[in-house]
Amino acid sequence: MRYLYSALLYTLLPFIVLRMLWRSRRAPAYRQHLAQRLAHFDVAARAALATPAPTIWVHAVSVGEVLAAAPLVECLLRDWPDHRLVLTTTTPTGSERVRALFGQRVLHVYAPWDLPGAARRFVQRIQPRLLLIMETELWPNMLHYTHRSGAAIVLANARLSQRSARGYARVAILTRTMLQQIDTVACQAPADGERFLSLGLPPAALQVTGSIKFDLVLDDRQRALAFALRSDFNTDKRPVIVVASTHSGEDEIVLAAFAEVRKTQPDCLLVLVPRHPERFAQVHSLCLAEGWQVVRRSAGEPPGPRTAIVLGDTMGELLVLLGSASVAVIGGSLVPHGGHNMLEAAAWGVPVVTGPYLHNFEQISELLVDVGAMIRLEQPAALGRCLSHLLAAPQRLAQMGAAGRAAVAANAGAQARLLQVVADCLSGER
Repeated sequence: MRYLYSALLYTLLPFIVLRMLWRSRRAPAYRQHLAQRLAHFDVAARAALATPAPTIWVHAVSVGEVLAAAPLVECLLRDWPDHRLVLTTTTPTGSERVRALFGQRVLHVYAPWDLPGAARRFVQRIQPRLLLIMETELWPNMLHYTHRSGAAIVLANARLSQRSARGYARVAILTRTMLQQIDTVACQAPADGERFLSLGLPPAALQVTGSIKFDLVLDDRQRALAFALRSDFNTDKRPVIVVASTHSGEDEIVLAAFAEVRKTQPDCLLVLVPRHPERFAQVHSLCLAEGWQVVRRSAGEPPGPRTAIVLGDTMGELLVLLGSASVAVIGGSLVPHGGHNMLEAAAWGVPVVTGPYLHNFEQISELLVDVGAMIRLEQPAALGRCLSHLLAAPQRLAQMGAAGRAAVAANAGAQARLLQVVADCLSGER
C-alpha cells in the first residue's frame, strides 16, 4: 500500500510544486528553501550536522504545534544537553516561530515531502535516536524510514477526532502499518486513545498523558507586556474583544458582530488577528472598506479614542494580545476549520467564545464549556448578540475567567508525563 501511495505522490509532485509557487505570490517564503523539502540541505545545515551527536528530531507542522511544543523543547534542551535537536516544520509561519523562539539552539529545517527518496535521505542525514511528532501527523514514508533506522517514534500530545479517524479508516491497511511502527502514542484524552486502538495501534503503545497545552506558563515578561497593552488600549474605560487566528470567511462574520456590539458598547475596541500573514493586507482593506478606523499593530502606534480596530499583523504576539482582552473569540471555529487553542485565553482568565466548528479541540472545548469558562455558539451569526450580552454582564465575565484559569491549572502535568516517555525511549526502556 505504501508503494501505491508513493507512486501517487510522485505523480502529484509537479502540482505540489506549482501550489507552493502559487502561494508564494502572497508569501514569498513558500518558494524559499524548496531544496530542503527534498532533503537537500544548505551549507549551514550540513555544517551543523557535521559534528557527531545523538539527535532528537521534533516535528511540528506549523505555528500552533510549534507553540505547543516550545516548553517541551526547552525541557529537552535542558535535560539532554549532549543531544542535537532538529526541529522541522512545514510552513513558513512555523519556521519563523522556531527561529524567533530558539535561534541557533536548535537546527531548523523544513520537513521533507513524504517521497521515499526524500524521507530516506533525510533520516540518513540527521540519524535520529528519537522522532517526536507533535499531535497527529502520520506520513507513511517518514514513519517507515525512521522506524527502519532503529529510532524510537513517539506521537506526542496526540489527538484524533472522529472525523480524522474516519479518514484514516478509509486507508485502513496503510494506517495500521503506520501505527504499528510507532513506539508510543501519548494521547490527550481516553477518547483519542480508543480511536487509535480501533485503527490498529497496539494497546501496549498507548498512553494517555493529557494535553501539554494545559502546561502553559505565563512568565513575568509576558505579564508585563500584557499590562502595558491594557494601558495602551485603555481597558479601564473601554472593553476589548480579541479575535484570535481568523481564517478566510471569518473576518466578515466578526466585523458584522462587532457592528452589533458597538450599538450598545460604542467604545468597544476590536483586536483582530488573522491566522496567516499573507492575509494581513486583505483583512486591513476589508476593515477600511466597511468604514472602520484601523490601526495596524505593526505600526507601533497605540489606538486613539476614535480607533475601532487594531489589526494584529505581527507574529508572536497573540498570547500577549489575549492578555489584554475582556473577552476572546477563537478563530477557525466560525467556519469548518476545526478551531484553535482556546487555553491561551483561559490561562489569562479571559472568557472564551467560539463558533460551532471545534473538531480539533473537542475534549478541551467540552471541558471549558462544562466548567462555565467558554460559550460555544450553535450558529456563527449569533456572535454579536452573545458578545453584547457578555460585555453587559461584568460579573459573569469575571466568573467565566476564573473558571478558565482554574481549569487550566487543574489539568496541568501532561508535559512531565511526556518527558518521562521521552526519557524511557532515549534510555532504551521501550
